[in-house]
Amino acid sequence: MKVVKFGGSSLADGEQFQKVLKIINADPARKIVVTSAPGKRYNNDTKVTDLLIEYAQKAINKQNYSATVRKIWSRYHDIAAYFKIPEQLLKPLLQELHNLPQVSYPSKDFLMAGFKAHGEKLNAQLLTLILQSLHLPARFLDPKESGFIVTDNPNDTQVLPETYNNLQKWAQTSDLLIVPGFYGITQDGLIATFSRGGSDITGAIWARGLNADLYENFTDVDAIYAADPRIVTHPHAVNVMTYRELRELSYAGFSVFHDEAIIPAIEGQIPINVKNTNHPDLPGTMIVPENNFQPQSTITGVASSGHFAALYLHKYLLNKQVGFTLKLLQIFYKFNISYEHMPSGIDDLTVIFDKRQFNEQIRQQMCFEIQQALNPDQLEWIDDYAIIMVVGEGMKNKIGVMKNITLPLAQKHIAIHMINQGASRISIMLGTKKADAAAAVREIYHQFF
Repeated sequence: MKVVKFGGSSLADGEQFQKVLKIINADPARKIVVTSAPGKRYNNDTKVTDLLIEYAQKAINKQNYSATVRKIWSRYHDIAAYFKIPEQLLKPLLQELHNLPQVSYPSKDFLMAGFKAHGEKLNAQLLTLILQSLHLPARFLDPKESGFIVTDNPNDTQVLPETYNNLQKWAQTSDLLIVPGFYGITQDGLIATFSRGGSDITGAIWARGLNADLYENFTDVDAIYAADPRIVTHPHAVNVMTYRELRELSYAGFSVFHDEAIIPAIEGQIPINVKNTNHPDLPGTMIVPENNFQPQSTITGVASSGHFAALYLHKYLLNKQVGFTLKLLQIFYKFNISYEHMPSGIDDLTVIFDKRQFNEQIRQQMCFEIQQALNPDQLEWIDDYAIIMVVGEGMKNKIGVMKNITLPLAQKHIAIHMINQGASRISIMLGTKKADAAAAVREIYHQFF
């Protein structure tokens, strides 16, 4: 059995739906189909999820939302018209969209989750109608019916362990099950969504729950590349990579997967095949367990991200001060701030954060409390910070990798602010200025490829 997930670009309009139907019909092992909400049809288009967020905000603020609802419905109606689905069959979907503001929600956050989730839900219902019109045994399966149970964090939910047991009863289905991605149902019966990119998480959960032979993730790229094509022209396509290579690269900006999305597949040791809806016959990229993996190159990929910041602390004899780091972590805990890395020396300590956690008020107050509690000789907030990840299972058995990474950067006068190698020895992290990140990626890429 295969679990198949289609991204928003794969389900953006009628022509893309037609490609999806062909892919589903091409392999009878594809029994579970996970849908995203309709994505962009062209560069300046708006994703349906963003329109639903606008709809929710207008409902919260008691503004007129009729024009927004028309925009949302036009996306689904245009797809239905492409397949000549009768208007009578579409009425329940339209009514559900109109009824969203009348539903009782315990909070604004749950309201937002309920609205957002309908991008995927309506698309799954529509795909089911289209398949049924072609006399295929398709069945829409809502998370409540399937037993897809999640925590009560409305817009950043996590799957509950009992979900995996609940999904097992669908393993022997003879129907083609169409499942909406991105959301689940809390134990109180409320809709809660994963973070953006959550349809990938849904697909991975279903793959693990059914112990699928393969999780196919169809998107709009032919493969995962060794570098961002917007930075490196025609980068090398990766044929096979490991779970942890993808996790490391996703963390630093690879956009194919949300960095948490494949964890259920990892837990179930389910191989993943990333493929292109527009070119489904291409092999794509296989993502596999580390066991018995034989790397074909020293590095698999290099990625960068600029959404980081650093806090630099200098204090003489810092290494002698018992409890210094504990006090620092207690302040982070007070402000509900997580840190990414904390390289240190005898007198210096740098803490690297995902700066999307901060607003200016939180940043200033946190730095003030650190100054008061720890009295460092120097405290500096560095906002101009980028992280570069160089990743490859082949690195751990090679001598001279660090030289090959840093030498081309030195030759181009690109300063490295931080170097950190993980204990697994399959990744090396560099810190640079944001302005240098793209150039650093290009230089490292060309050194190895």
